[in-house]
Order: sequence, then structure tokens, then C-alpha cells
Amino acid sequence: MKTTQPRLRALVCSSLLALLLLALLYAQWWLGDLPTRMQFEARLAPPGLDHWLGTDALGRELWARTLAGLALSFQVGFLAALLGSAIALGLALLATFSSRLDALISMLIDTLLSVPHLVLLLLIAFALGGGLQAVVIAVAITHWPGLARVLRAELLQLRAAPYIGISRALGKSRGFILLHHFLPHALPHCLVGALLLFPHAILHEAALTFLGVGLSPSQPAIGLLLADAMRYLSGGYWWLGVFPGLGLLLMVLSIERIASSARRAL
Repeated sequence: MKTTQPRLRALVCSSLLALLLLALLYAQWWLGDLPTRMQFEARLAPPGLDHWLGTDALGRELWARTLAGLALSFQVGFLAALLGSAIALGLALLATFSSRLDALISMLIDTLLSVPHLVLLLLIAFALGGGLQAVVIAVAITHWPGLARVLRAELLQLRAAPYIGISRALGKSRGFILLHHFLPHALPHCLVGALLLFPHAILHEAALTFLGVGLSPSQPAIGLLLADAMRYLSGGYWWLGVFPGLGLLLMVLSIERIASSARRAL
């Protein structure tokens, strides 16, 4: 009974995440050009019946821009977490090949972990010229070392297991052992690691865009909405920063809760 409850909770949370993904994808198609549509007669309108979450300085509906920004952050976070997890898994598997490769990969992990996240993110995104692709690559490169260290430790411990030695004694190739022993053992850990990377990737994408080296200003990203709101908060236009920030917080907390449930279940 105690084992079933976390798995059931993880299943329910995963289903909610799938529904959230479908809702965001559907909303992005349904919104059309509403997030960028200007209404100069309704500039900086407060939240009300006509404008649910208010409007910005160009009269654009804040609820539509927030929803589009969350969908964009979800897309960037998903791609970055997927790429970062693939890099971590590949290098962890590579570390099991020989002691020299293991030492080289360990040194690379320690080097990247010693550099502050945000500094490295800024340098990579700036070097790549900004934009969606640059943000995804920057976030993925800076987020794989922690997961790679965990996967490497698991696989090195597995390498000493008796059944691995039996497989080698039976003449099984290194590729066979990799595909049939190491990979099935590492995939559940990699899945949980990707889910745990997800909220961090979303927050760092928002931070990069907020600092001006992330997504294009033409895209309704959450970081851009928060950066624009900074110029108007002192004038009493509180809704420009509260609602996008609250939406980002709720999405990150939801994904983090789902990742924690999946970790307990697996």
C-alpha cells in the first residue's frame, strides 16, 4: 500500500502535466495574434471585466501575453531539459568505458559546476547571439553536470555488479552490456533528472530574457514582460508584474511537485 500511493500520485501528477502541456499548446494556437494586438485606446487599463488581467503600455491584453509567455517558457524548458539530460546520459555512459574517459568527464563536470550558473548562461547566450536556439543551448550546457554526476555514480556502481561480470564472462560485447544493462538502469534516473531540470531551465530562460540576452523582444516571453513591468511598477501599474510573475511561479512549482512525486515513485 505504501509503495502504491507514491506511484498513483506520480501518475496523477504526470497526467496533469500532460493536460497542462496540451492546454498551453492549444492556447498558443487559439490565441493567434491576440498577444501582440495593440489597442491604444485601452493603454495601461487595470484588470476588469473588459480586460481580465489588464493591458500593457501598448494596450495588449496581459492575460493573452502571459499565457503565450508561459507556453514559450514551457517549450524552452522542455527542449533544454531534454537536451541537457541527453548530454548527461551520454557522458555518464561514456565514463564507464575506461578510467581515462572517466577522469576526463569528472574533470569536465567539476569545472562546469565550479562556474556560477548565471555567469556561464550569460556568456554562452551572448556568444551565440541570443534567440530561442541560443537560450536552449545555453541552459542545456549549464544544467547537465549535476545530473551527469549522479548518473555516473550509479553506472560505476553498476559496473561492479556480479551479473555484469557474468555477461562479460559469457562473451557479451560492450555494446550489448551498454544497451541491455546500463541503459535500462539509467533511464529512470535520467527521466527524474530531466523533470527536476525542467523548472530550473524555465527560470533561467526567464532570467536571461529579463537581462536582455535571451529571447527576441518581439516574442511575449515572461522575462520580457517582467522587464517591461519594471518601468511602470512605480506608477502603480502593479498588474504588469504580478500576473506574469505569479503565472511563472505556479507553473514552476507545479512541475517541481510532479518531479518530486516521480522521484519518490521510481
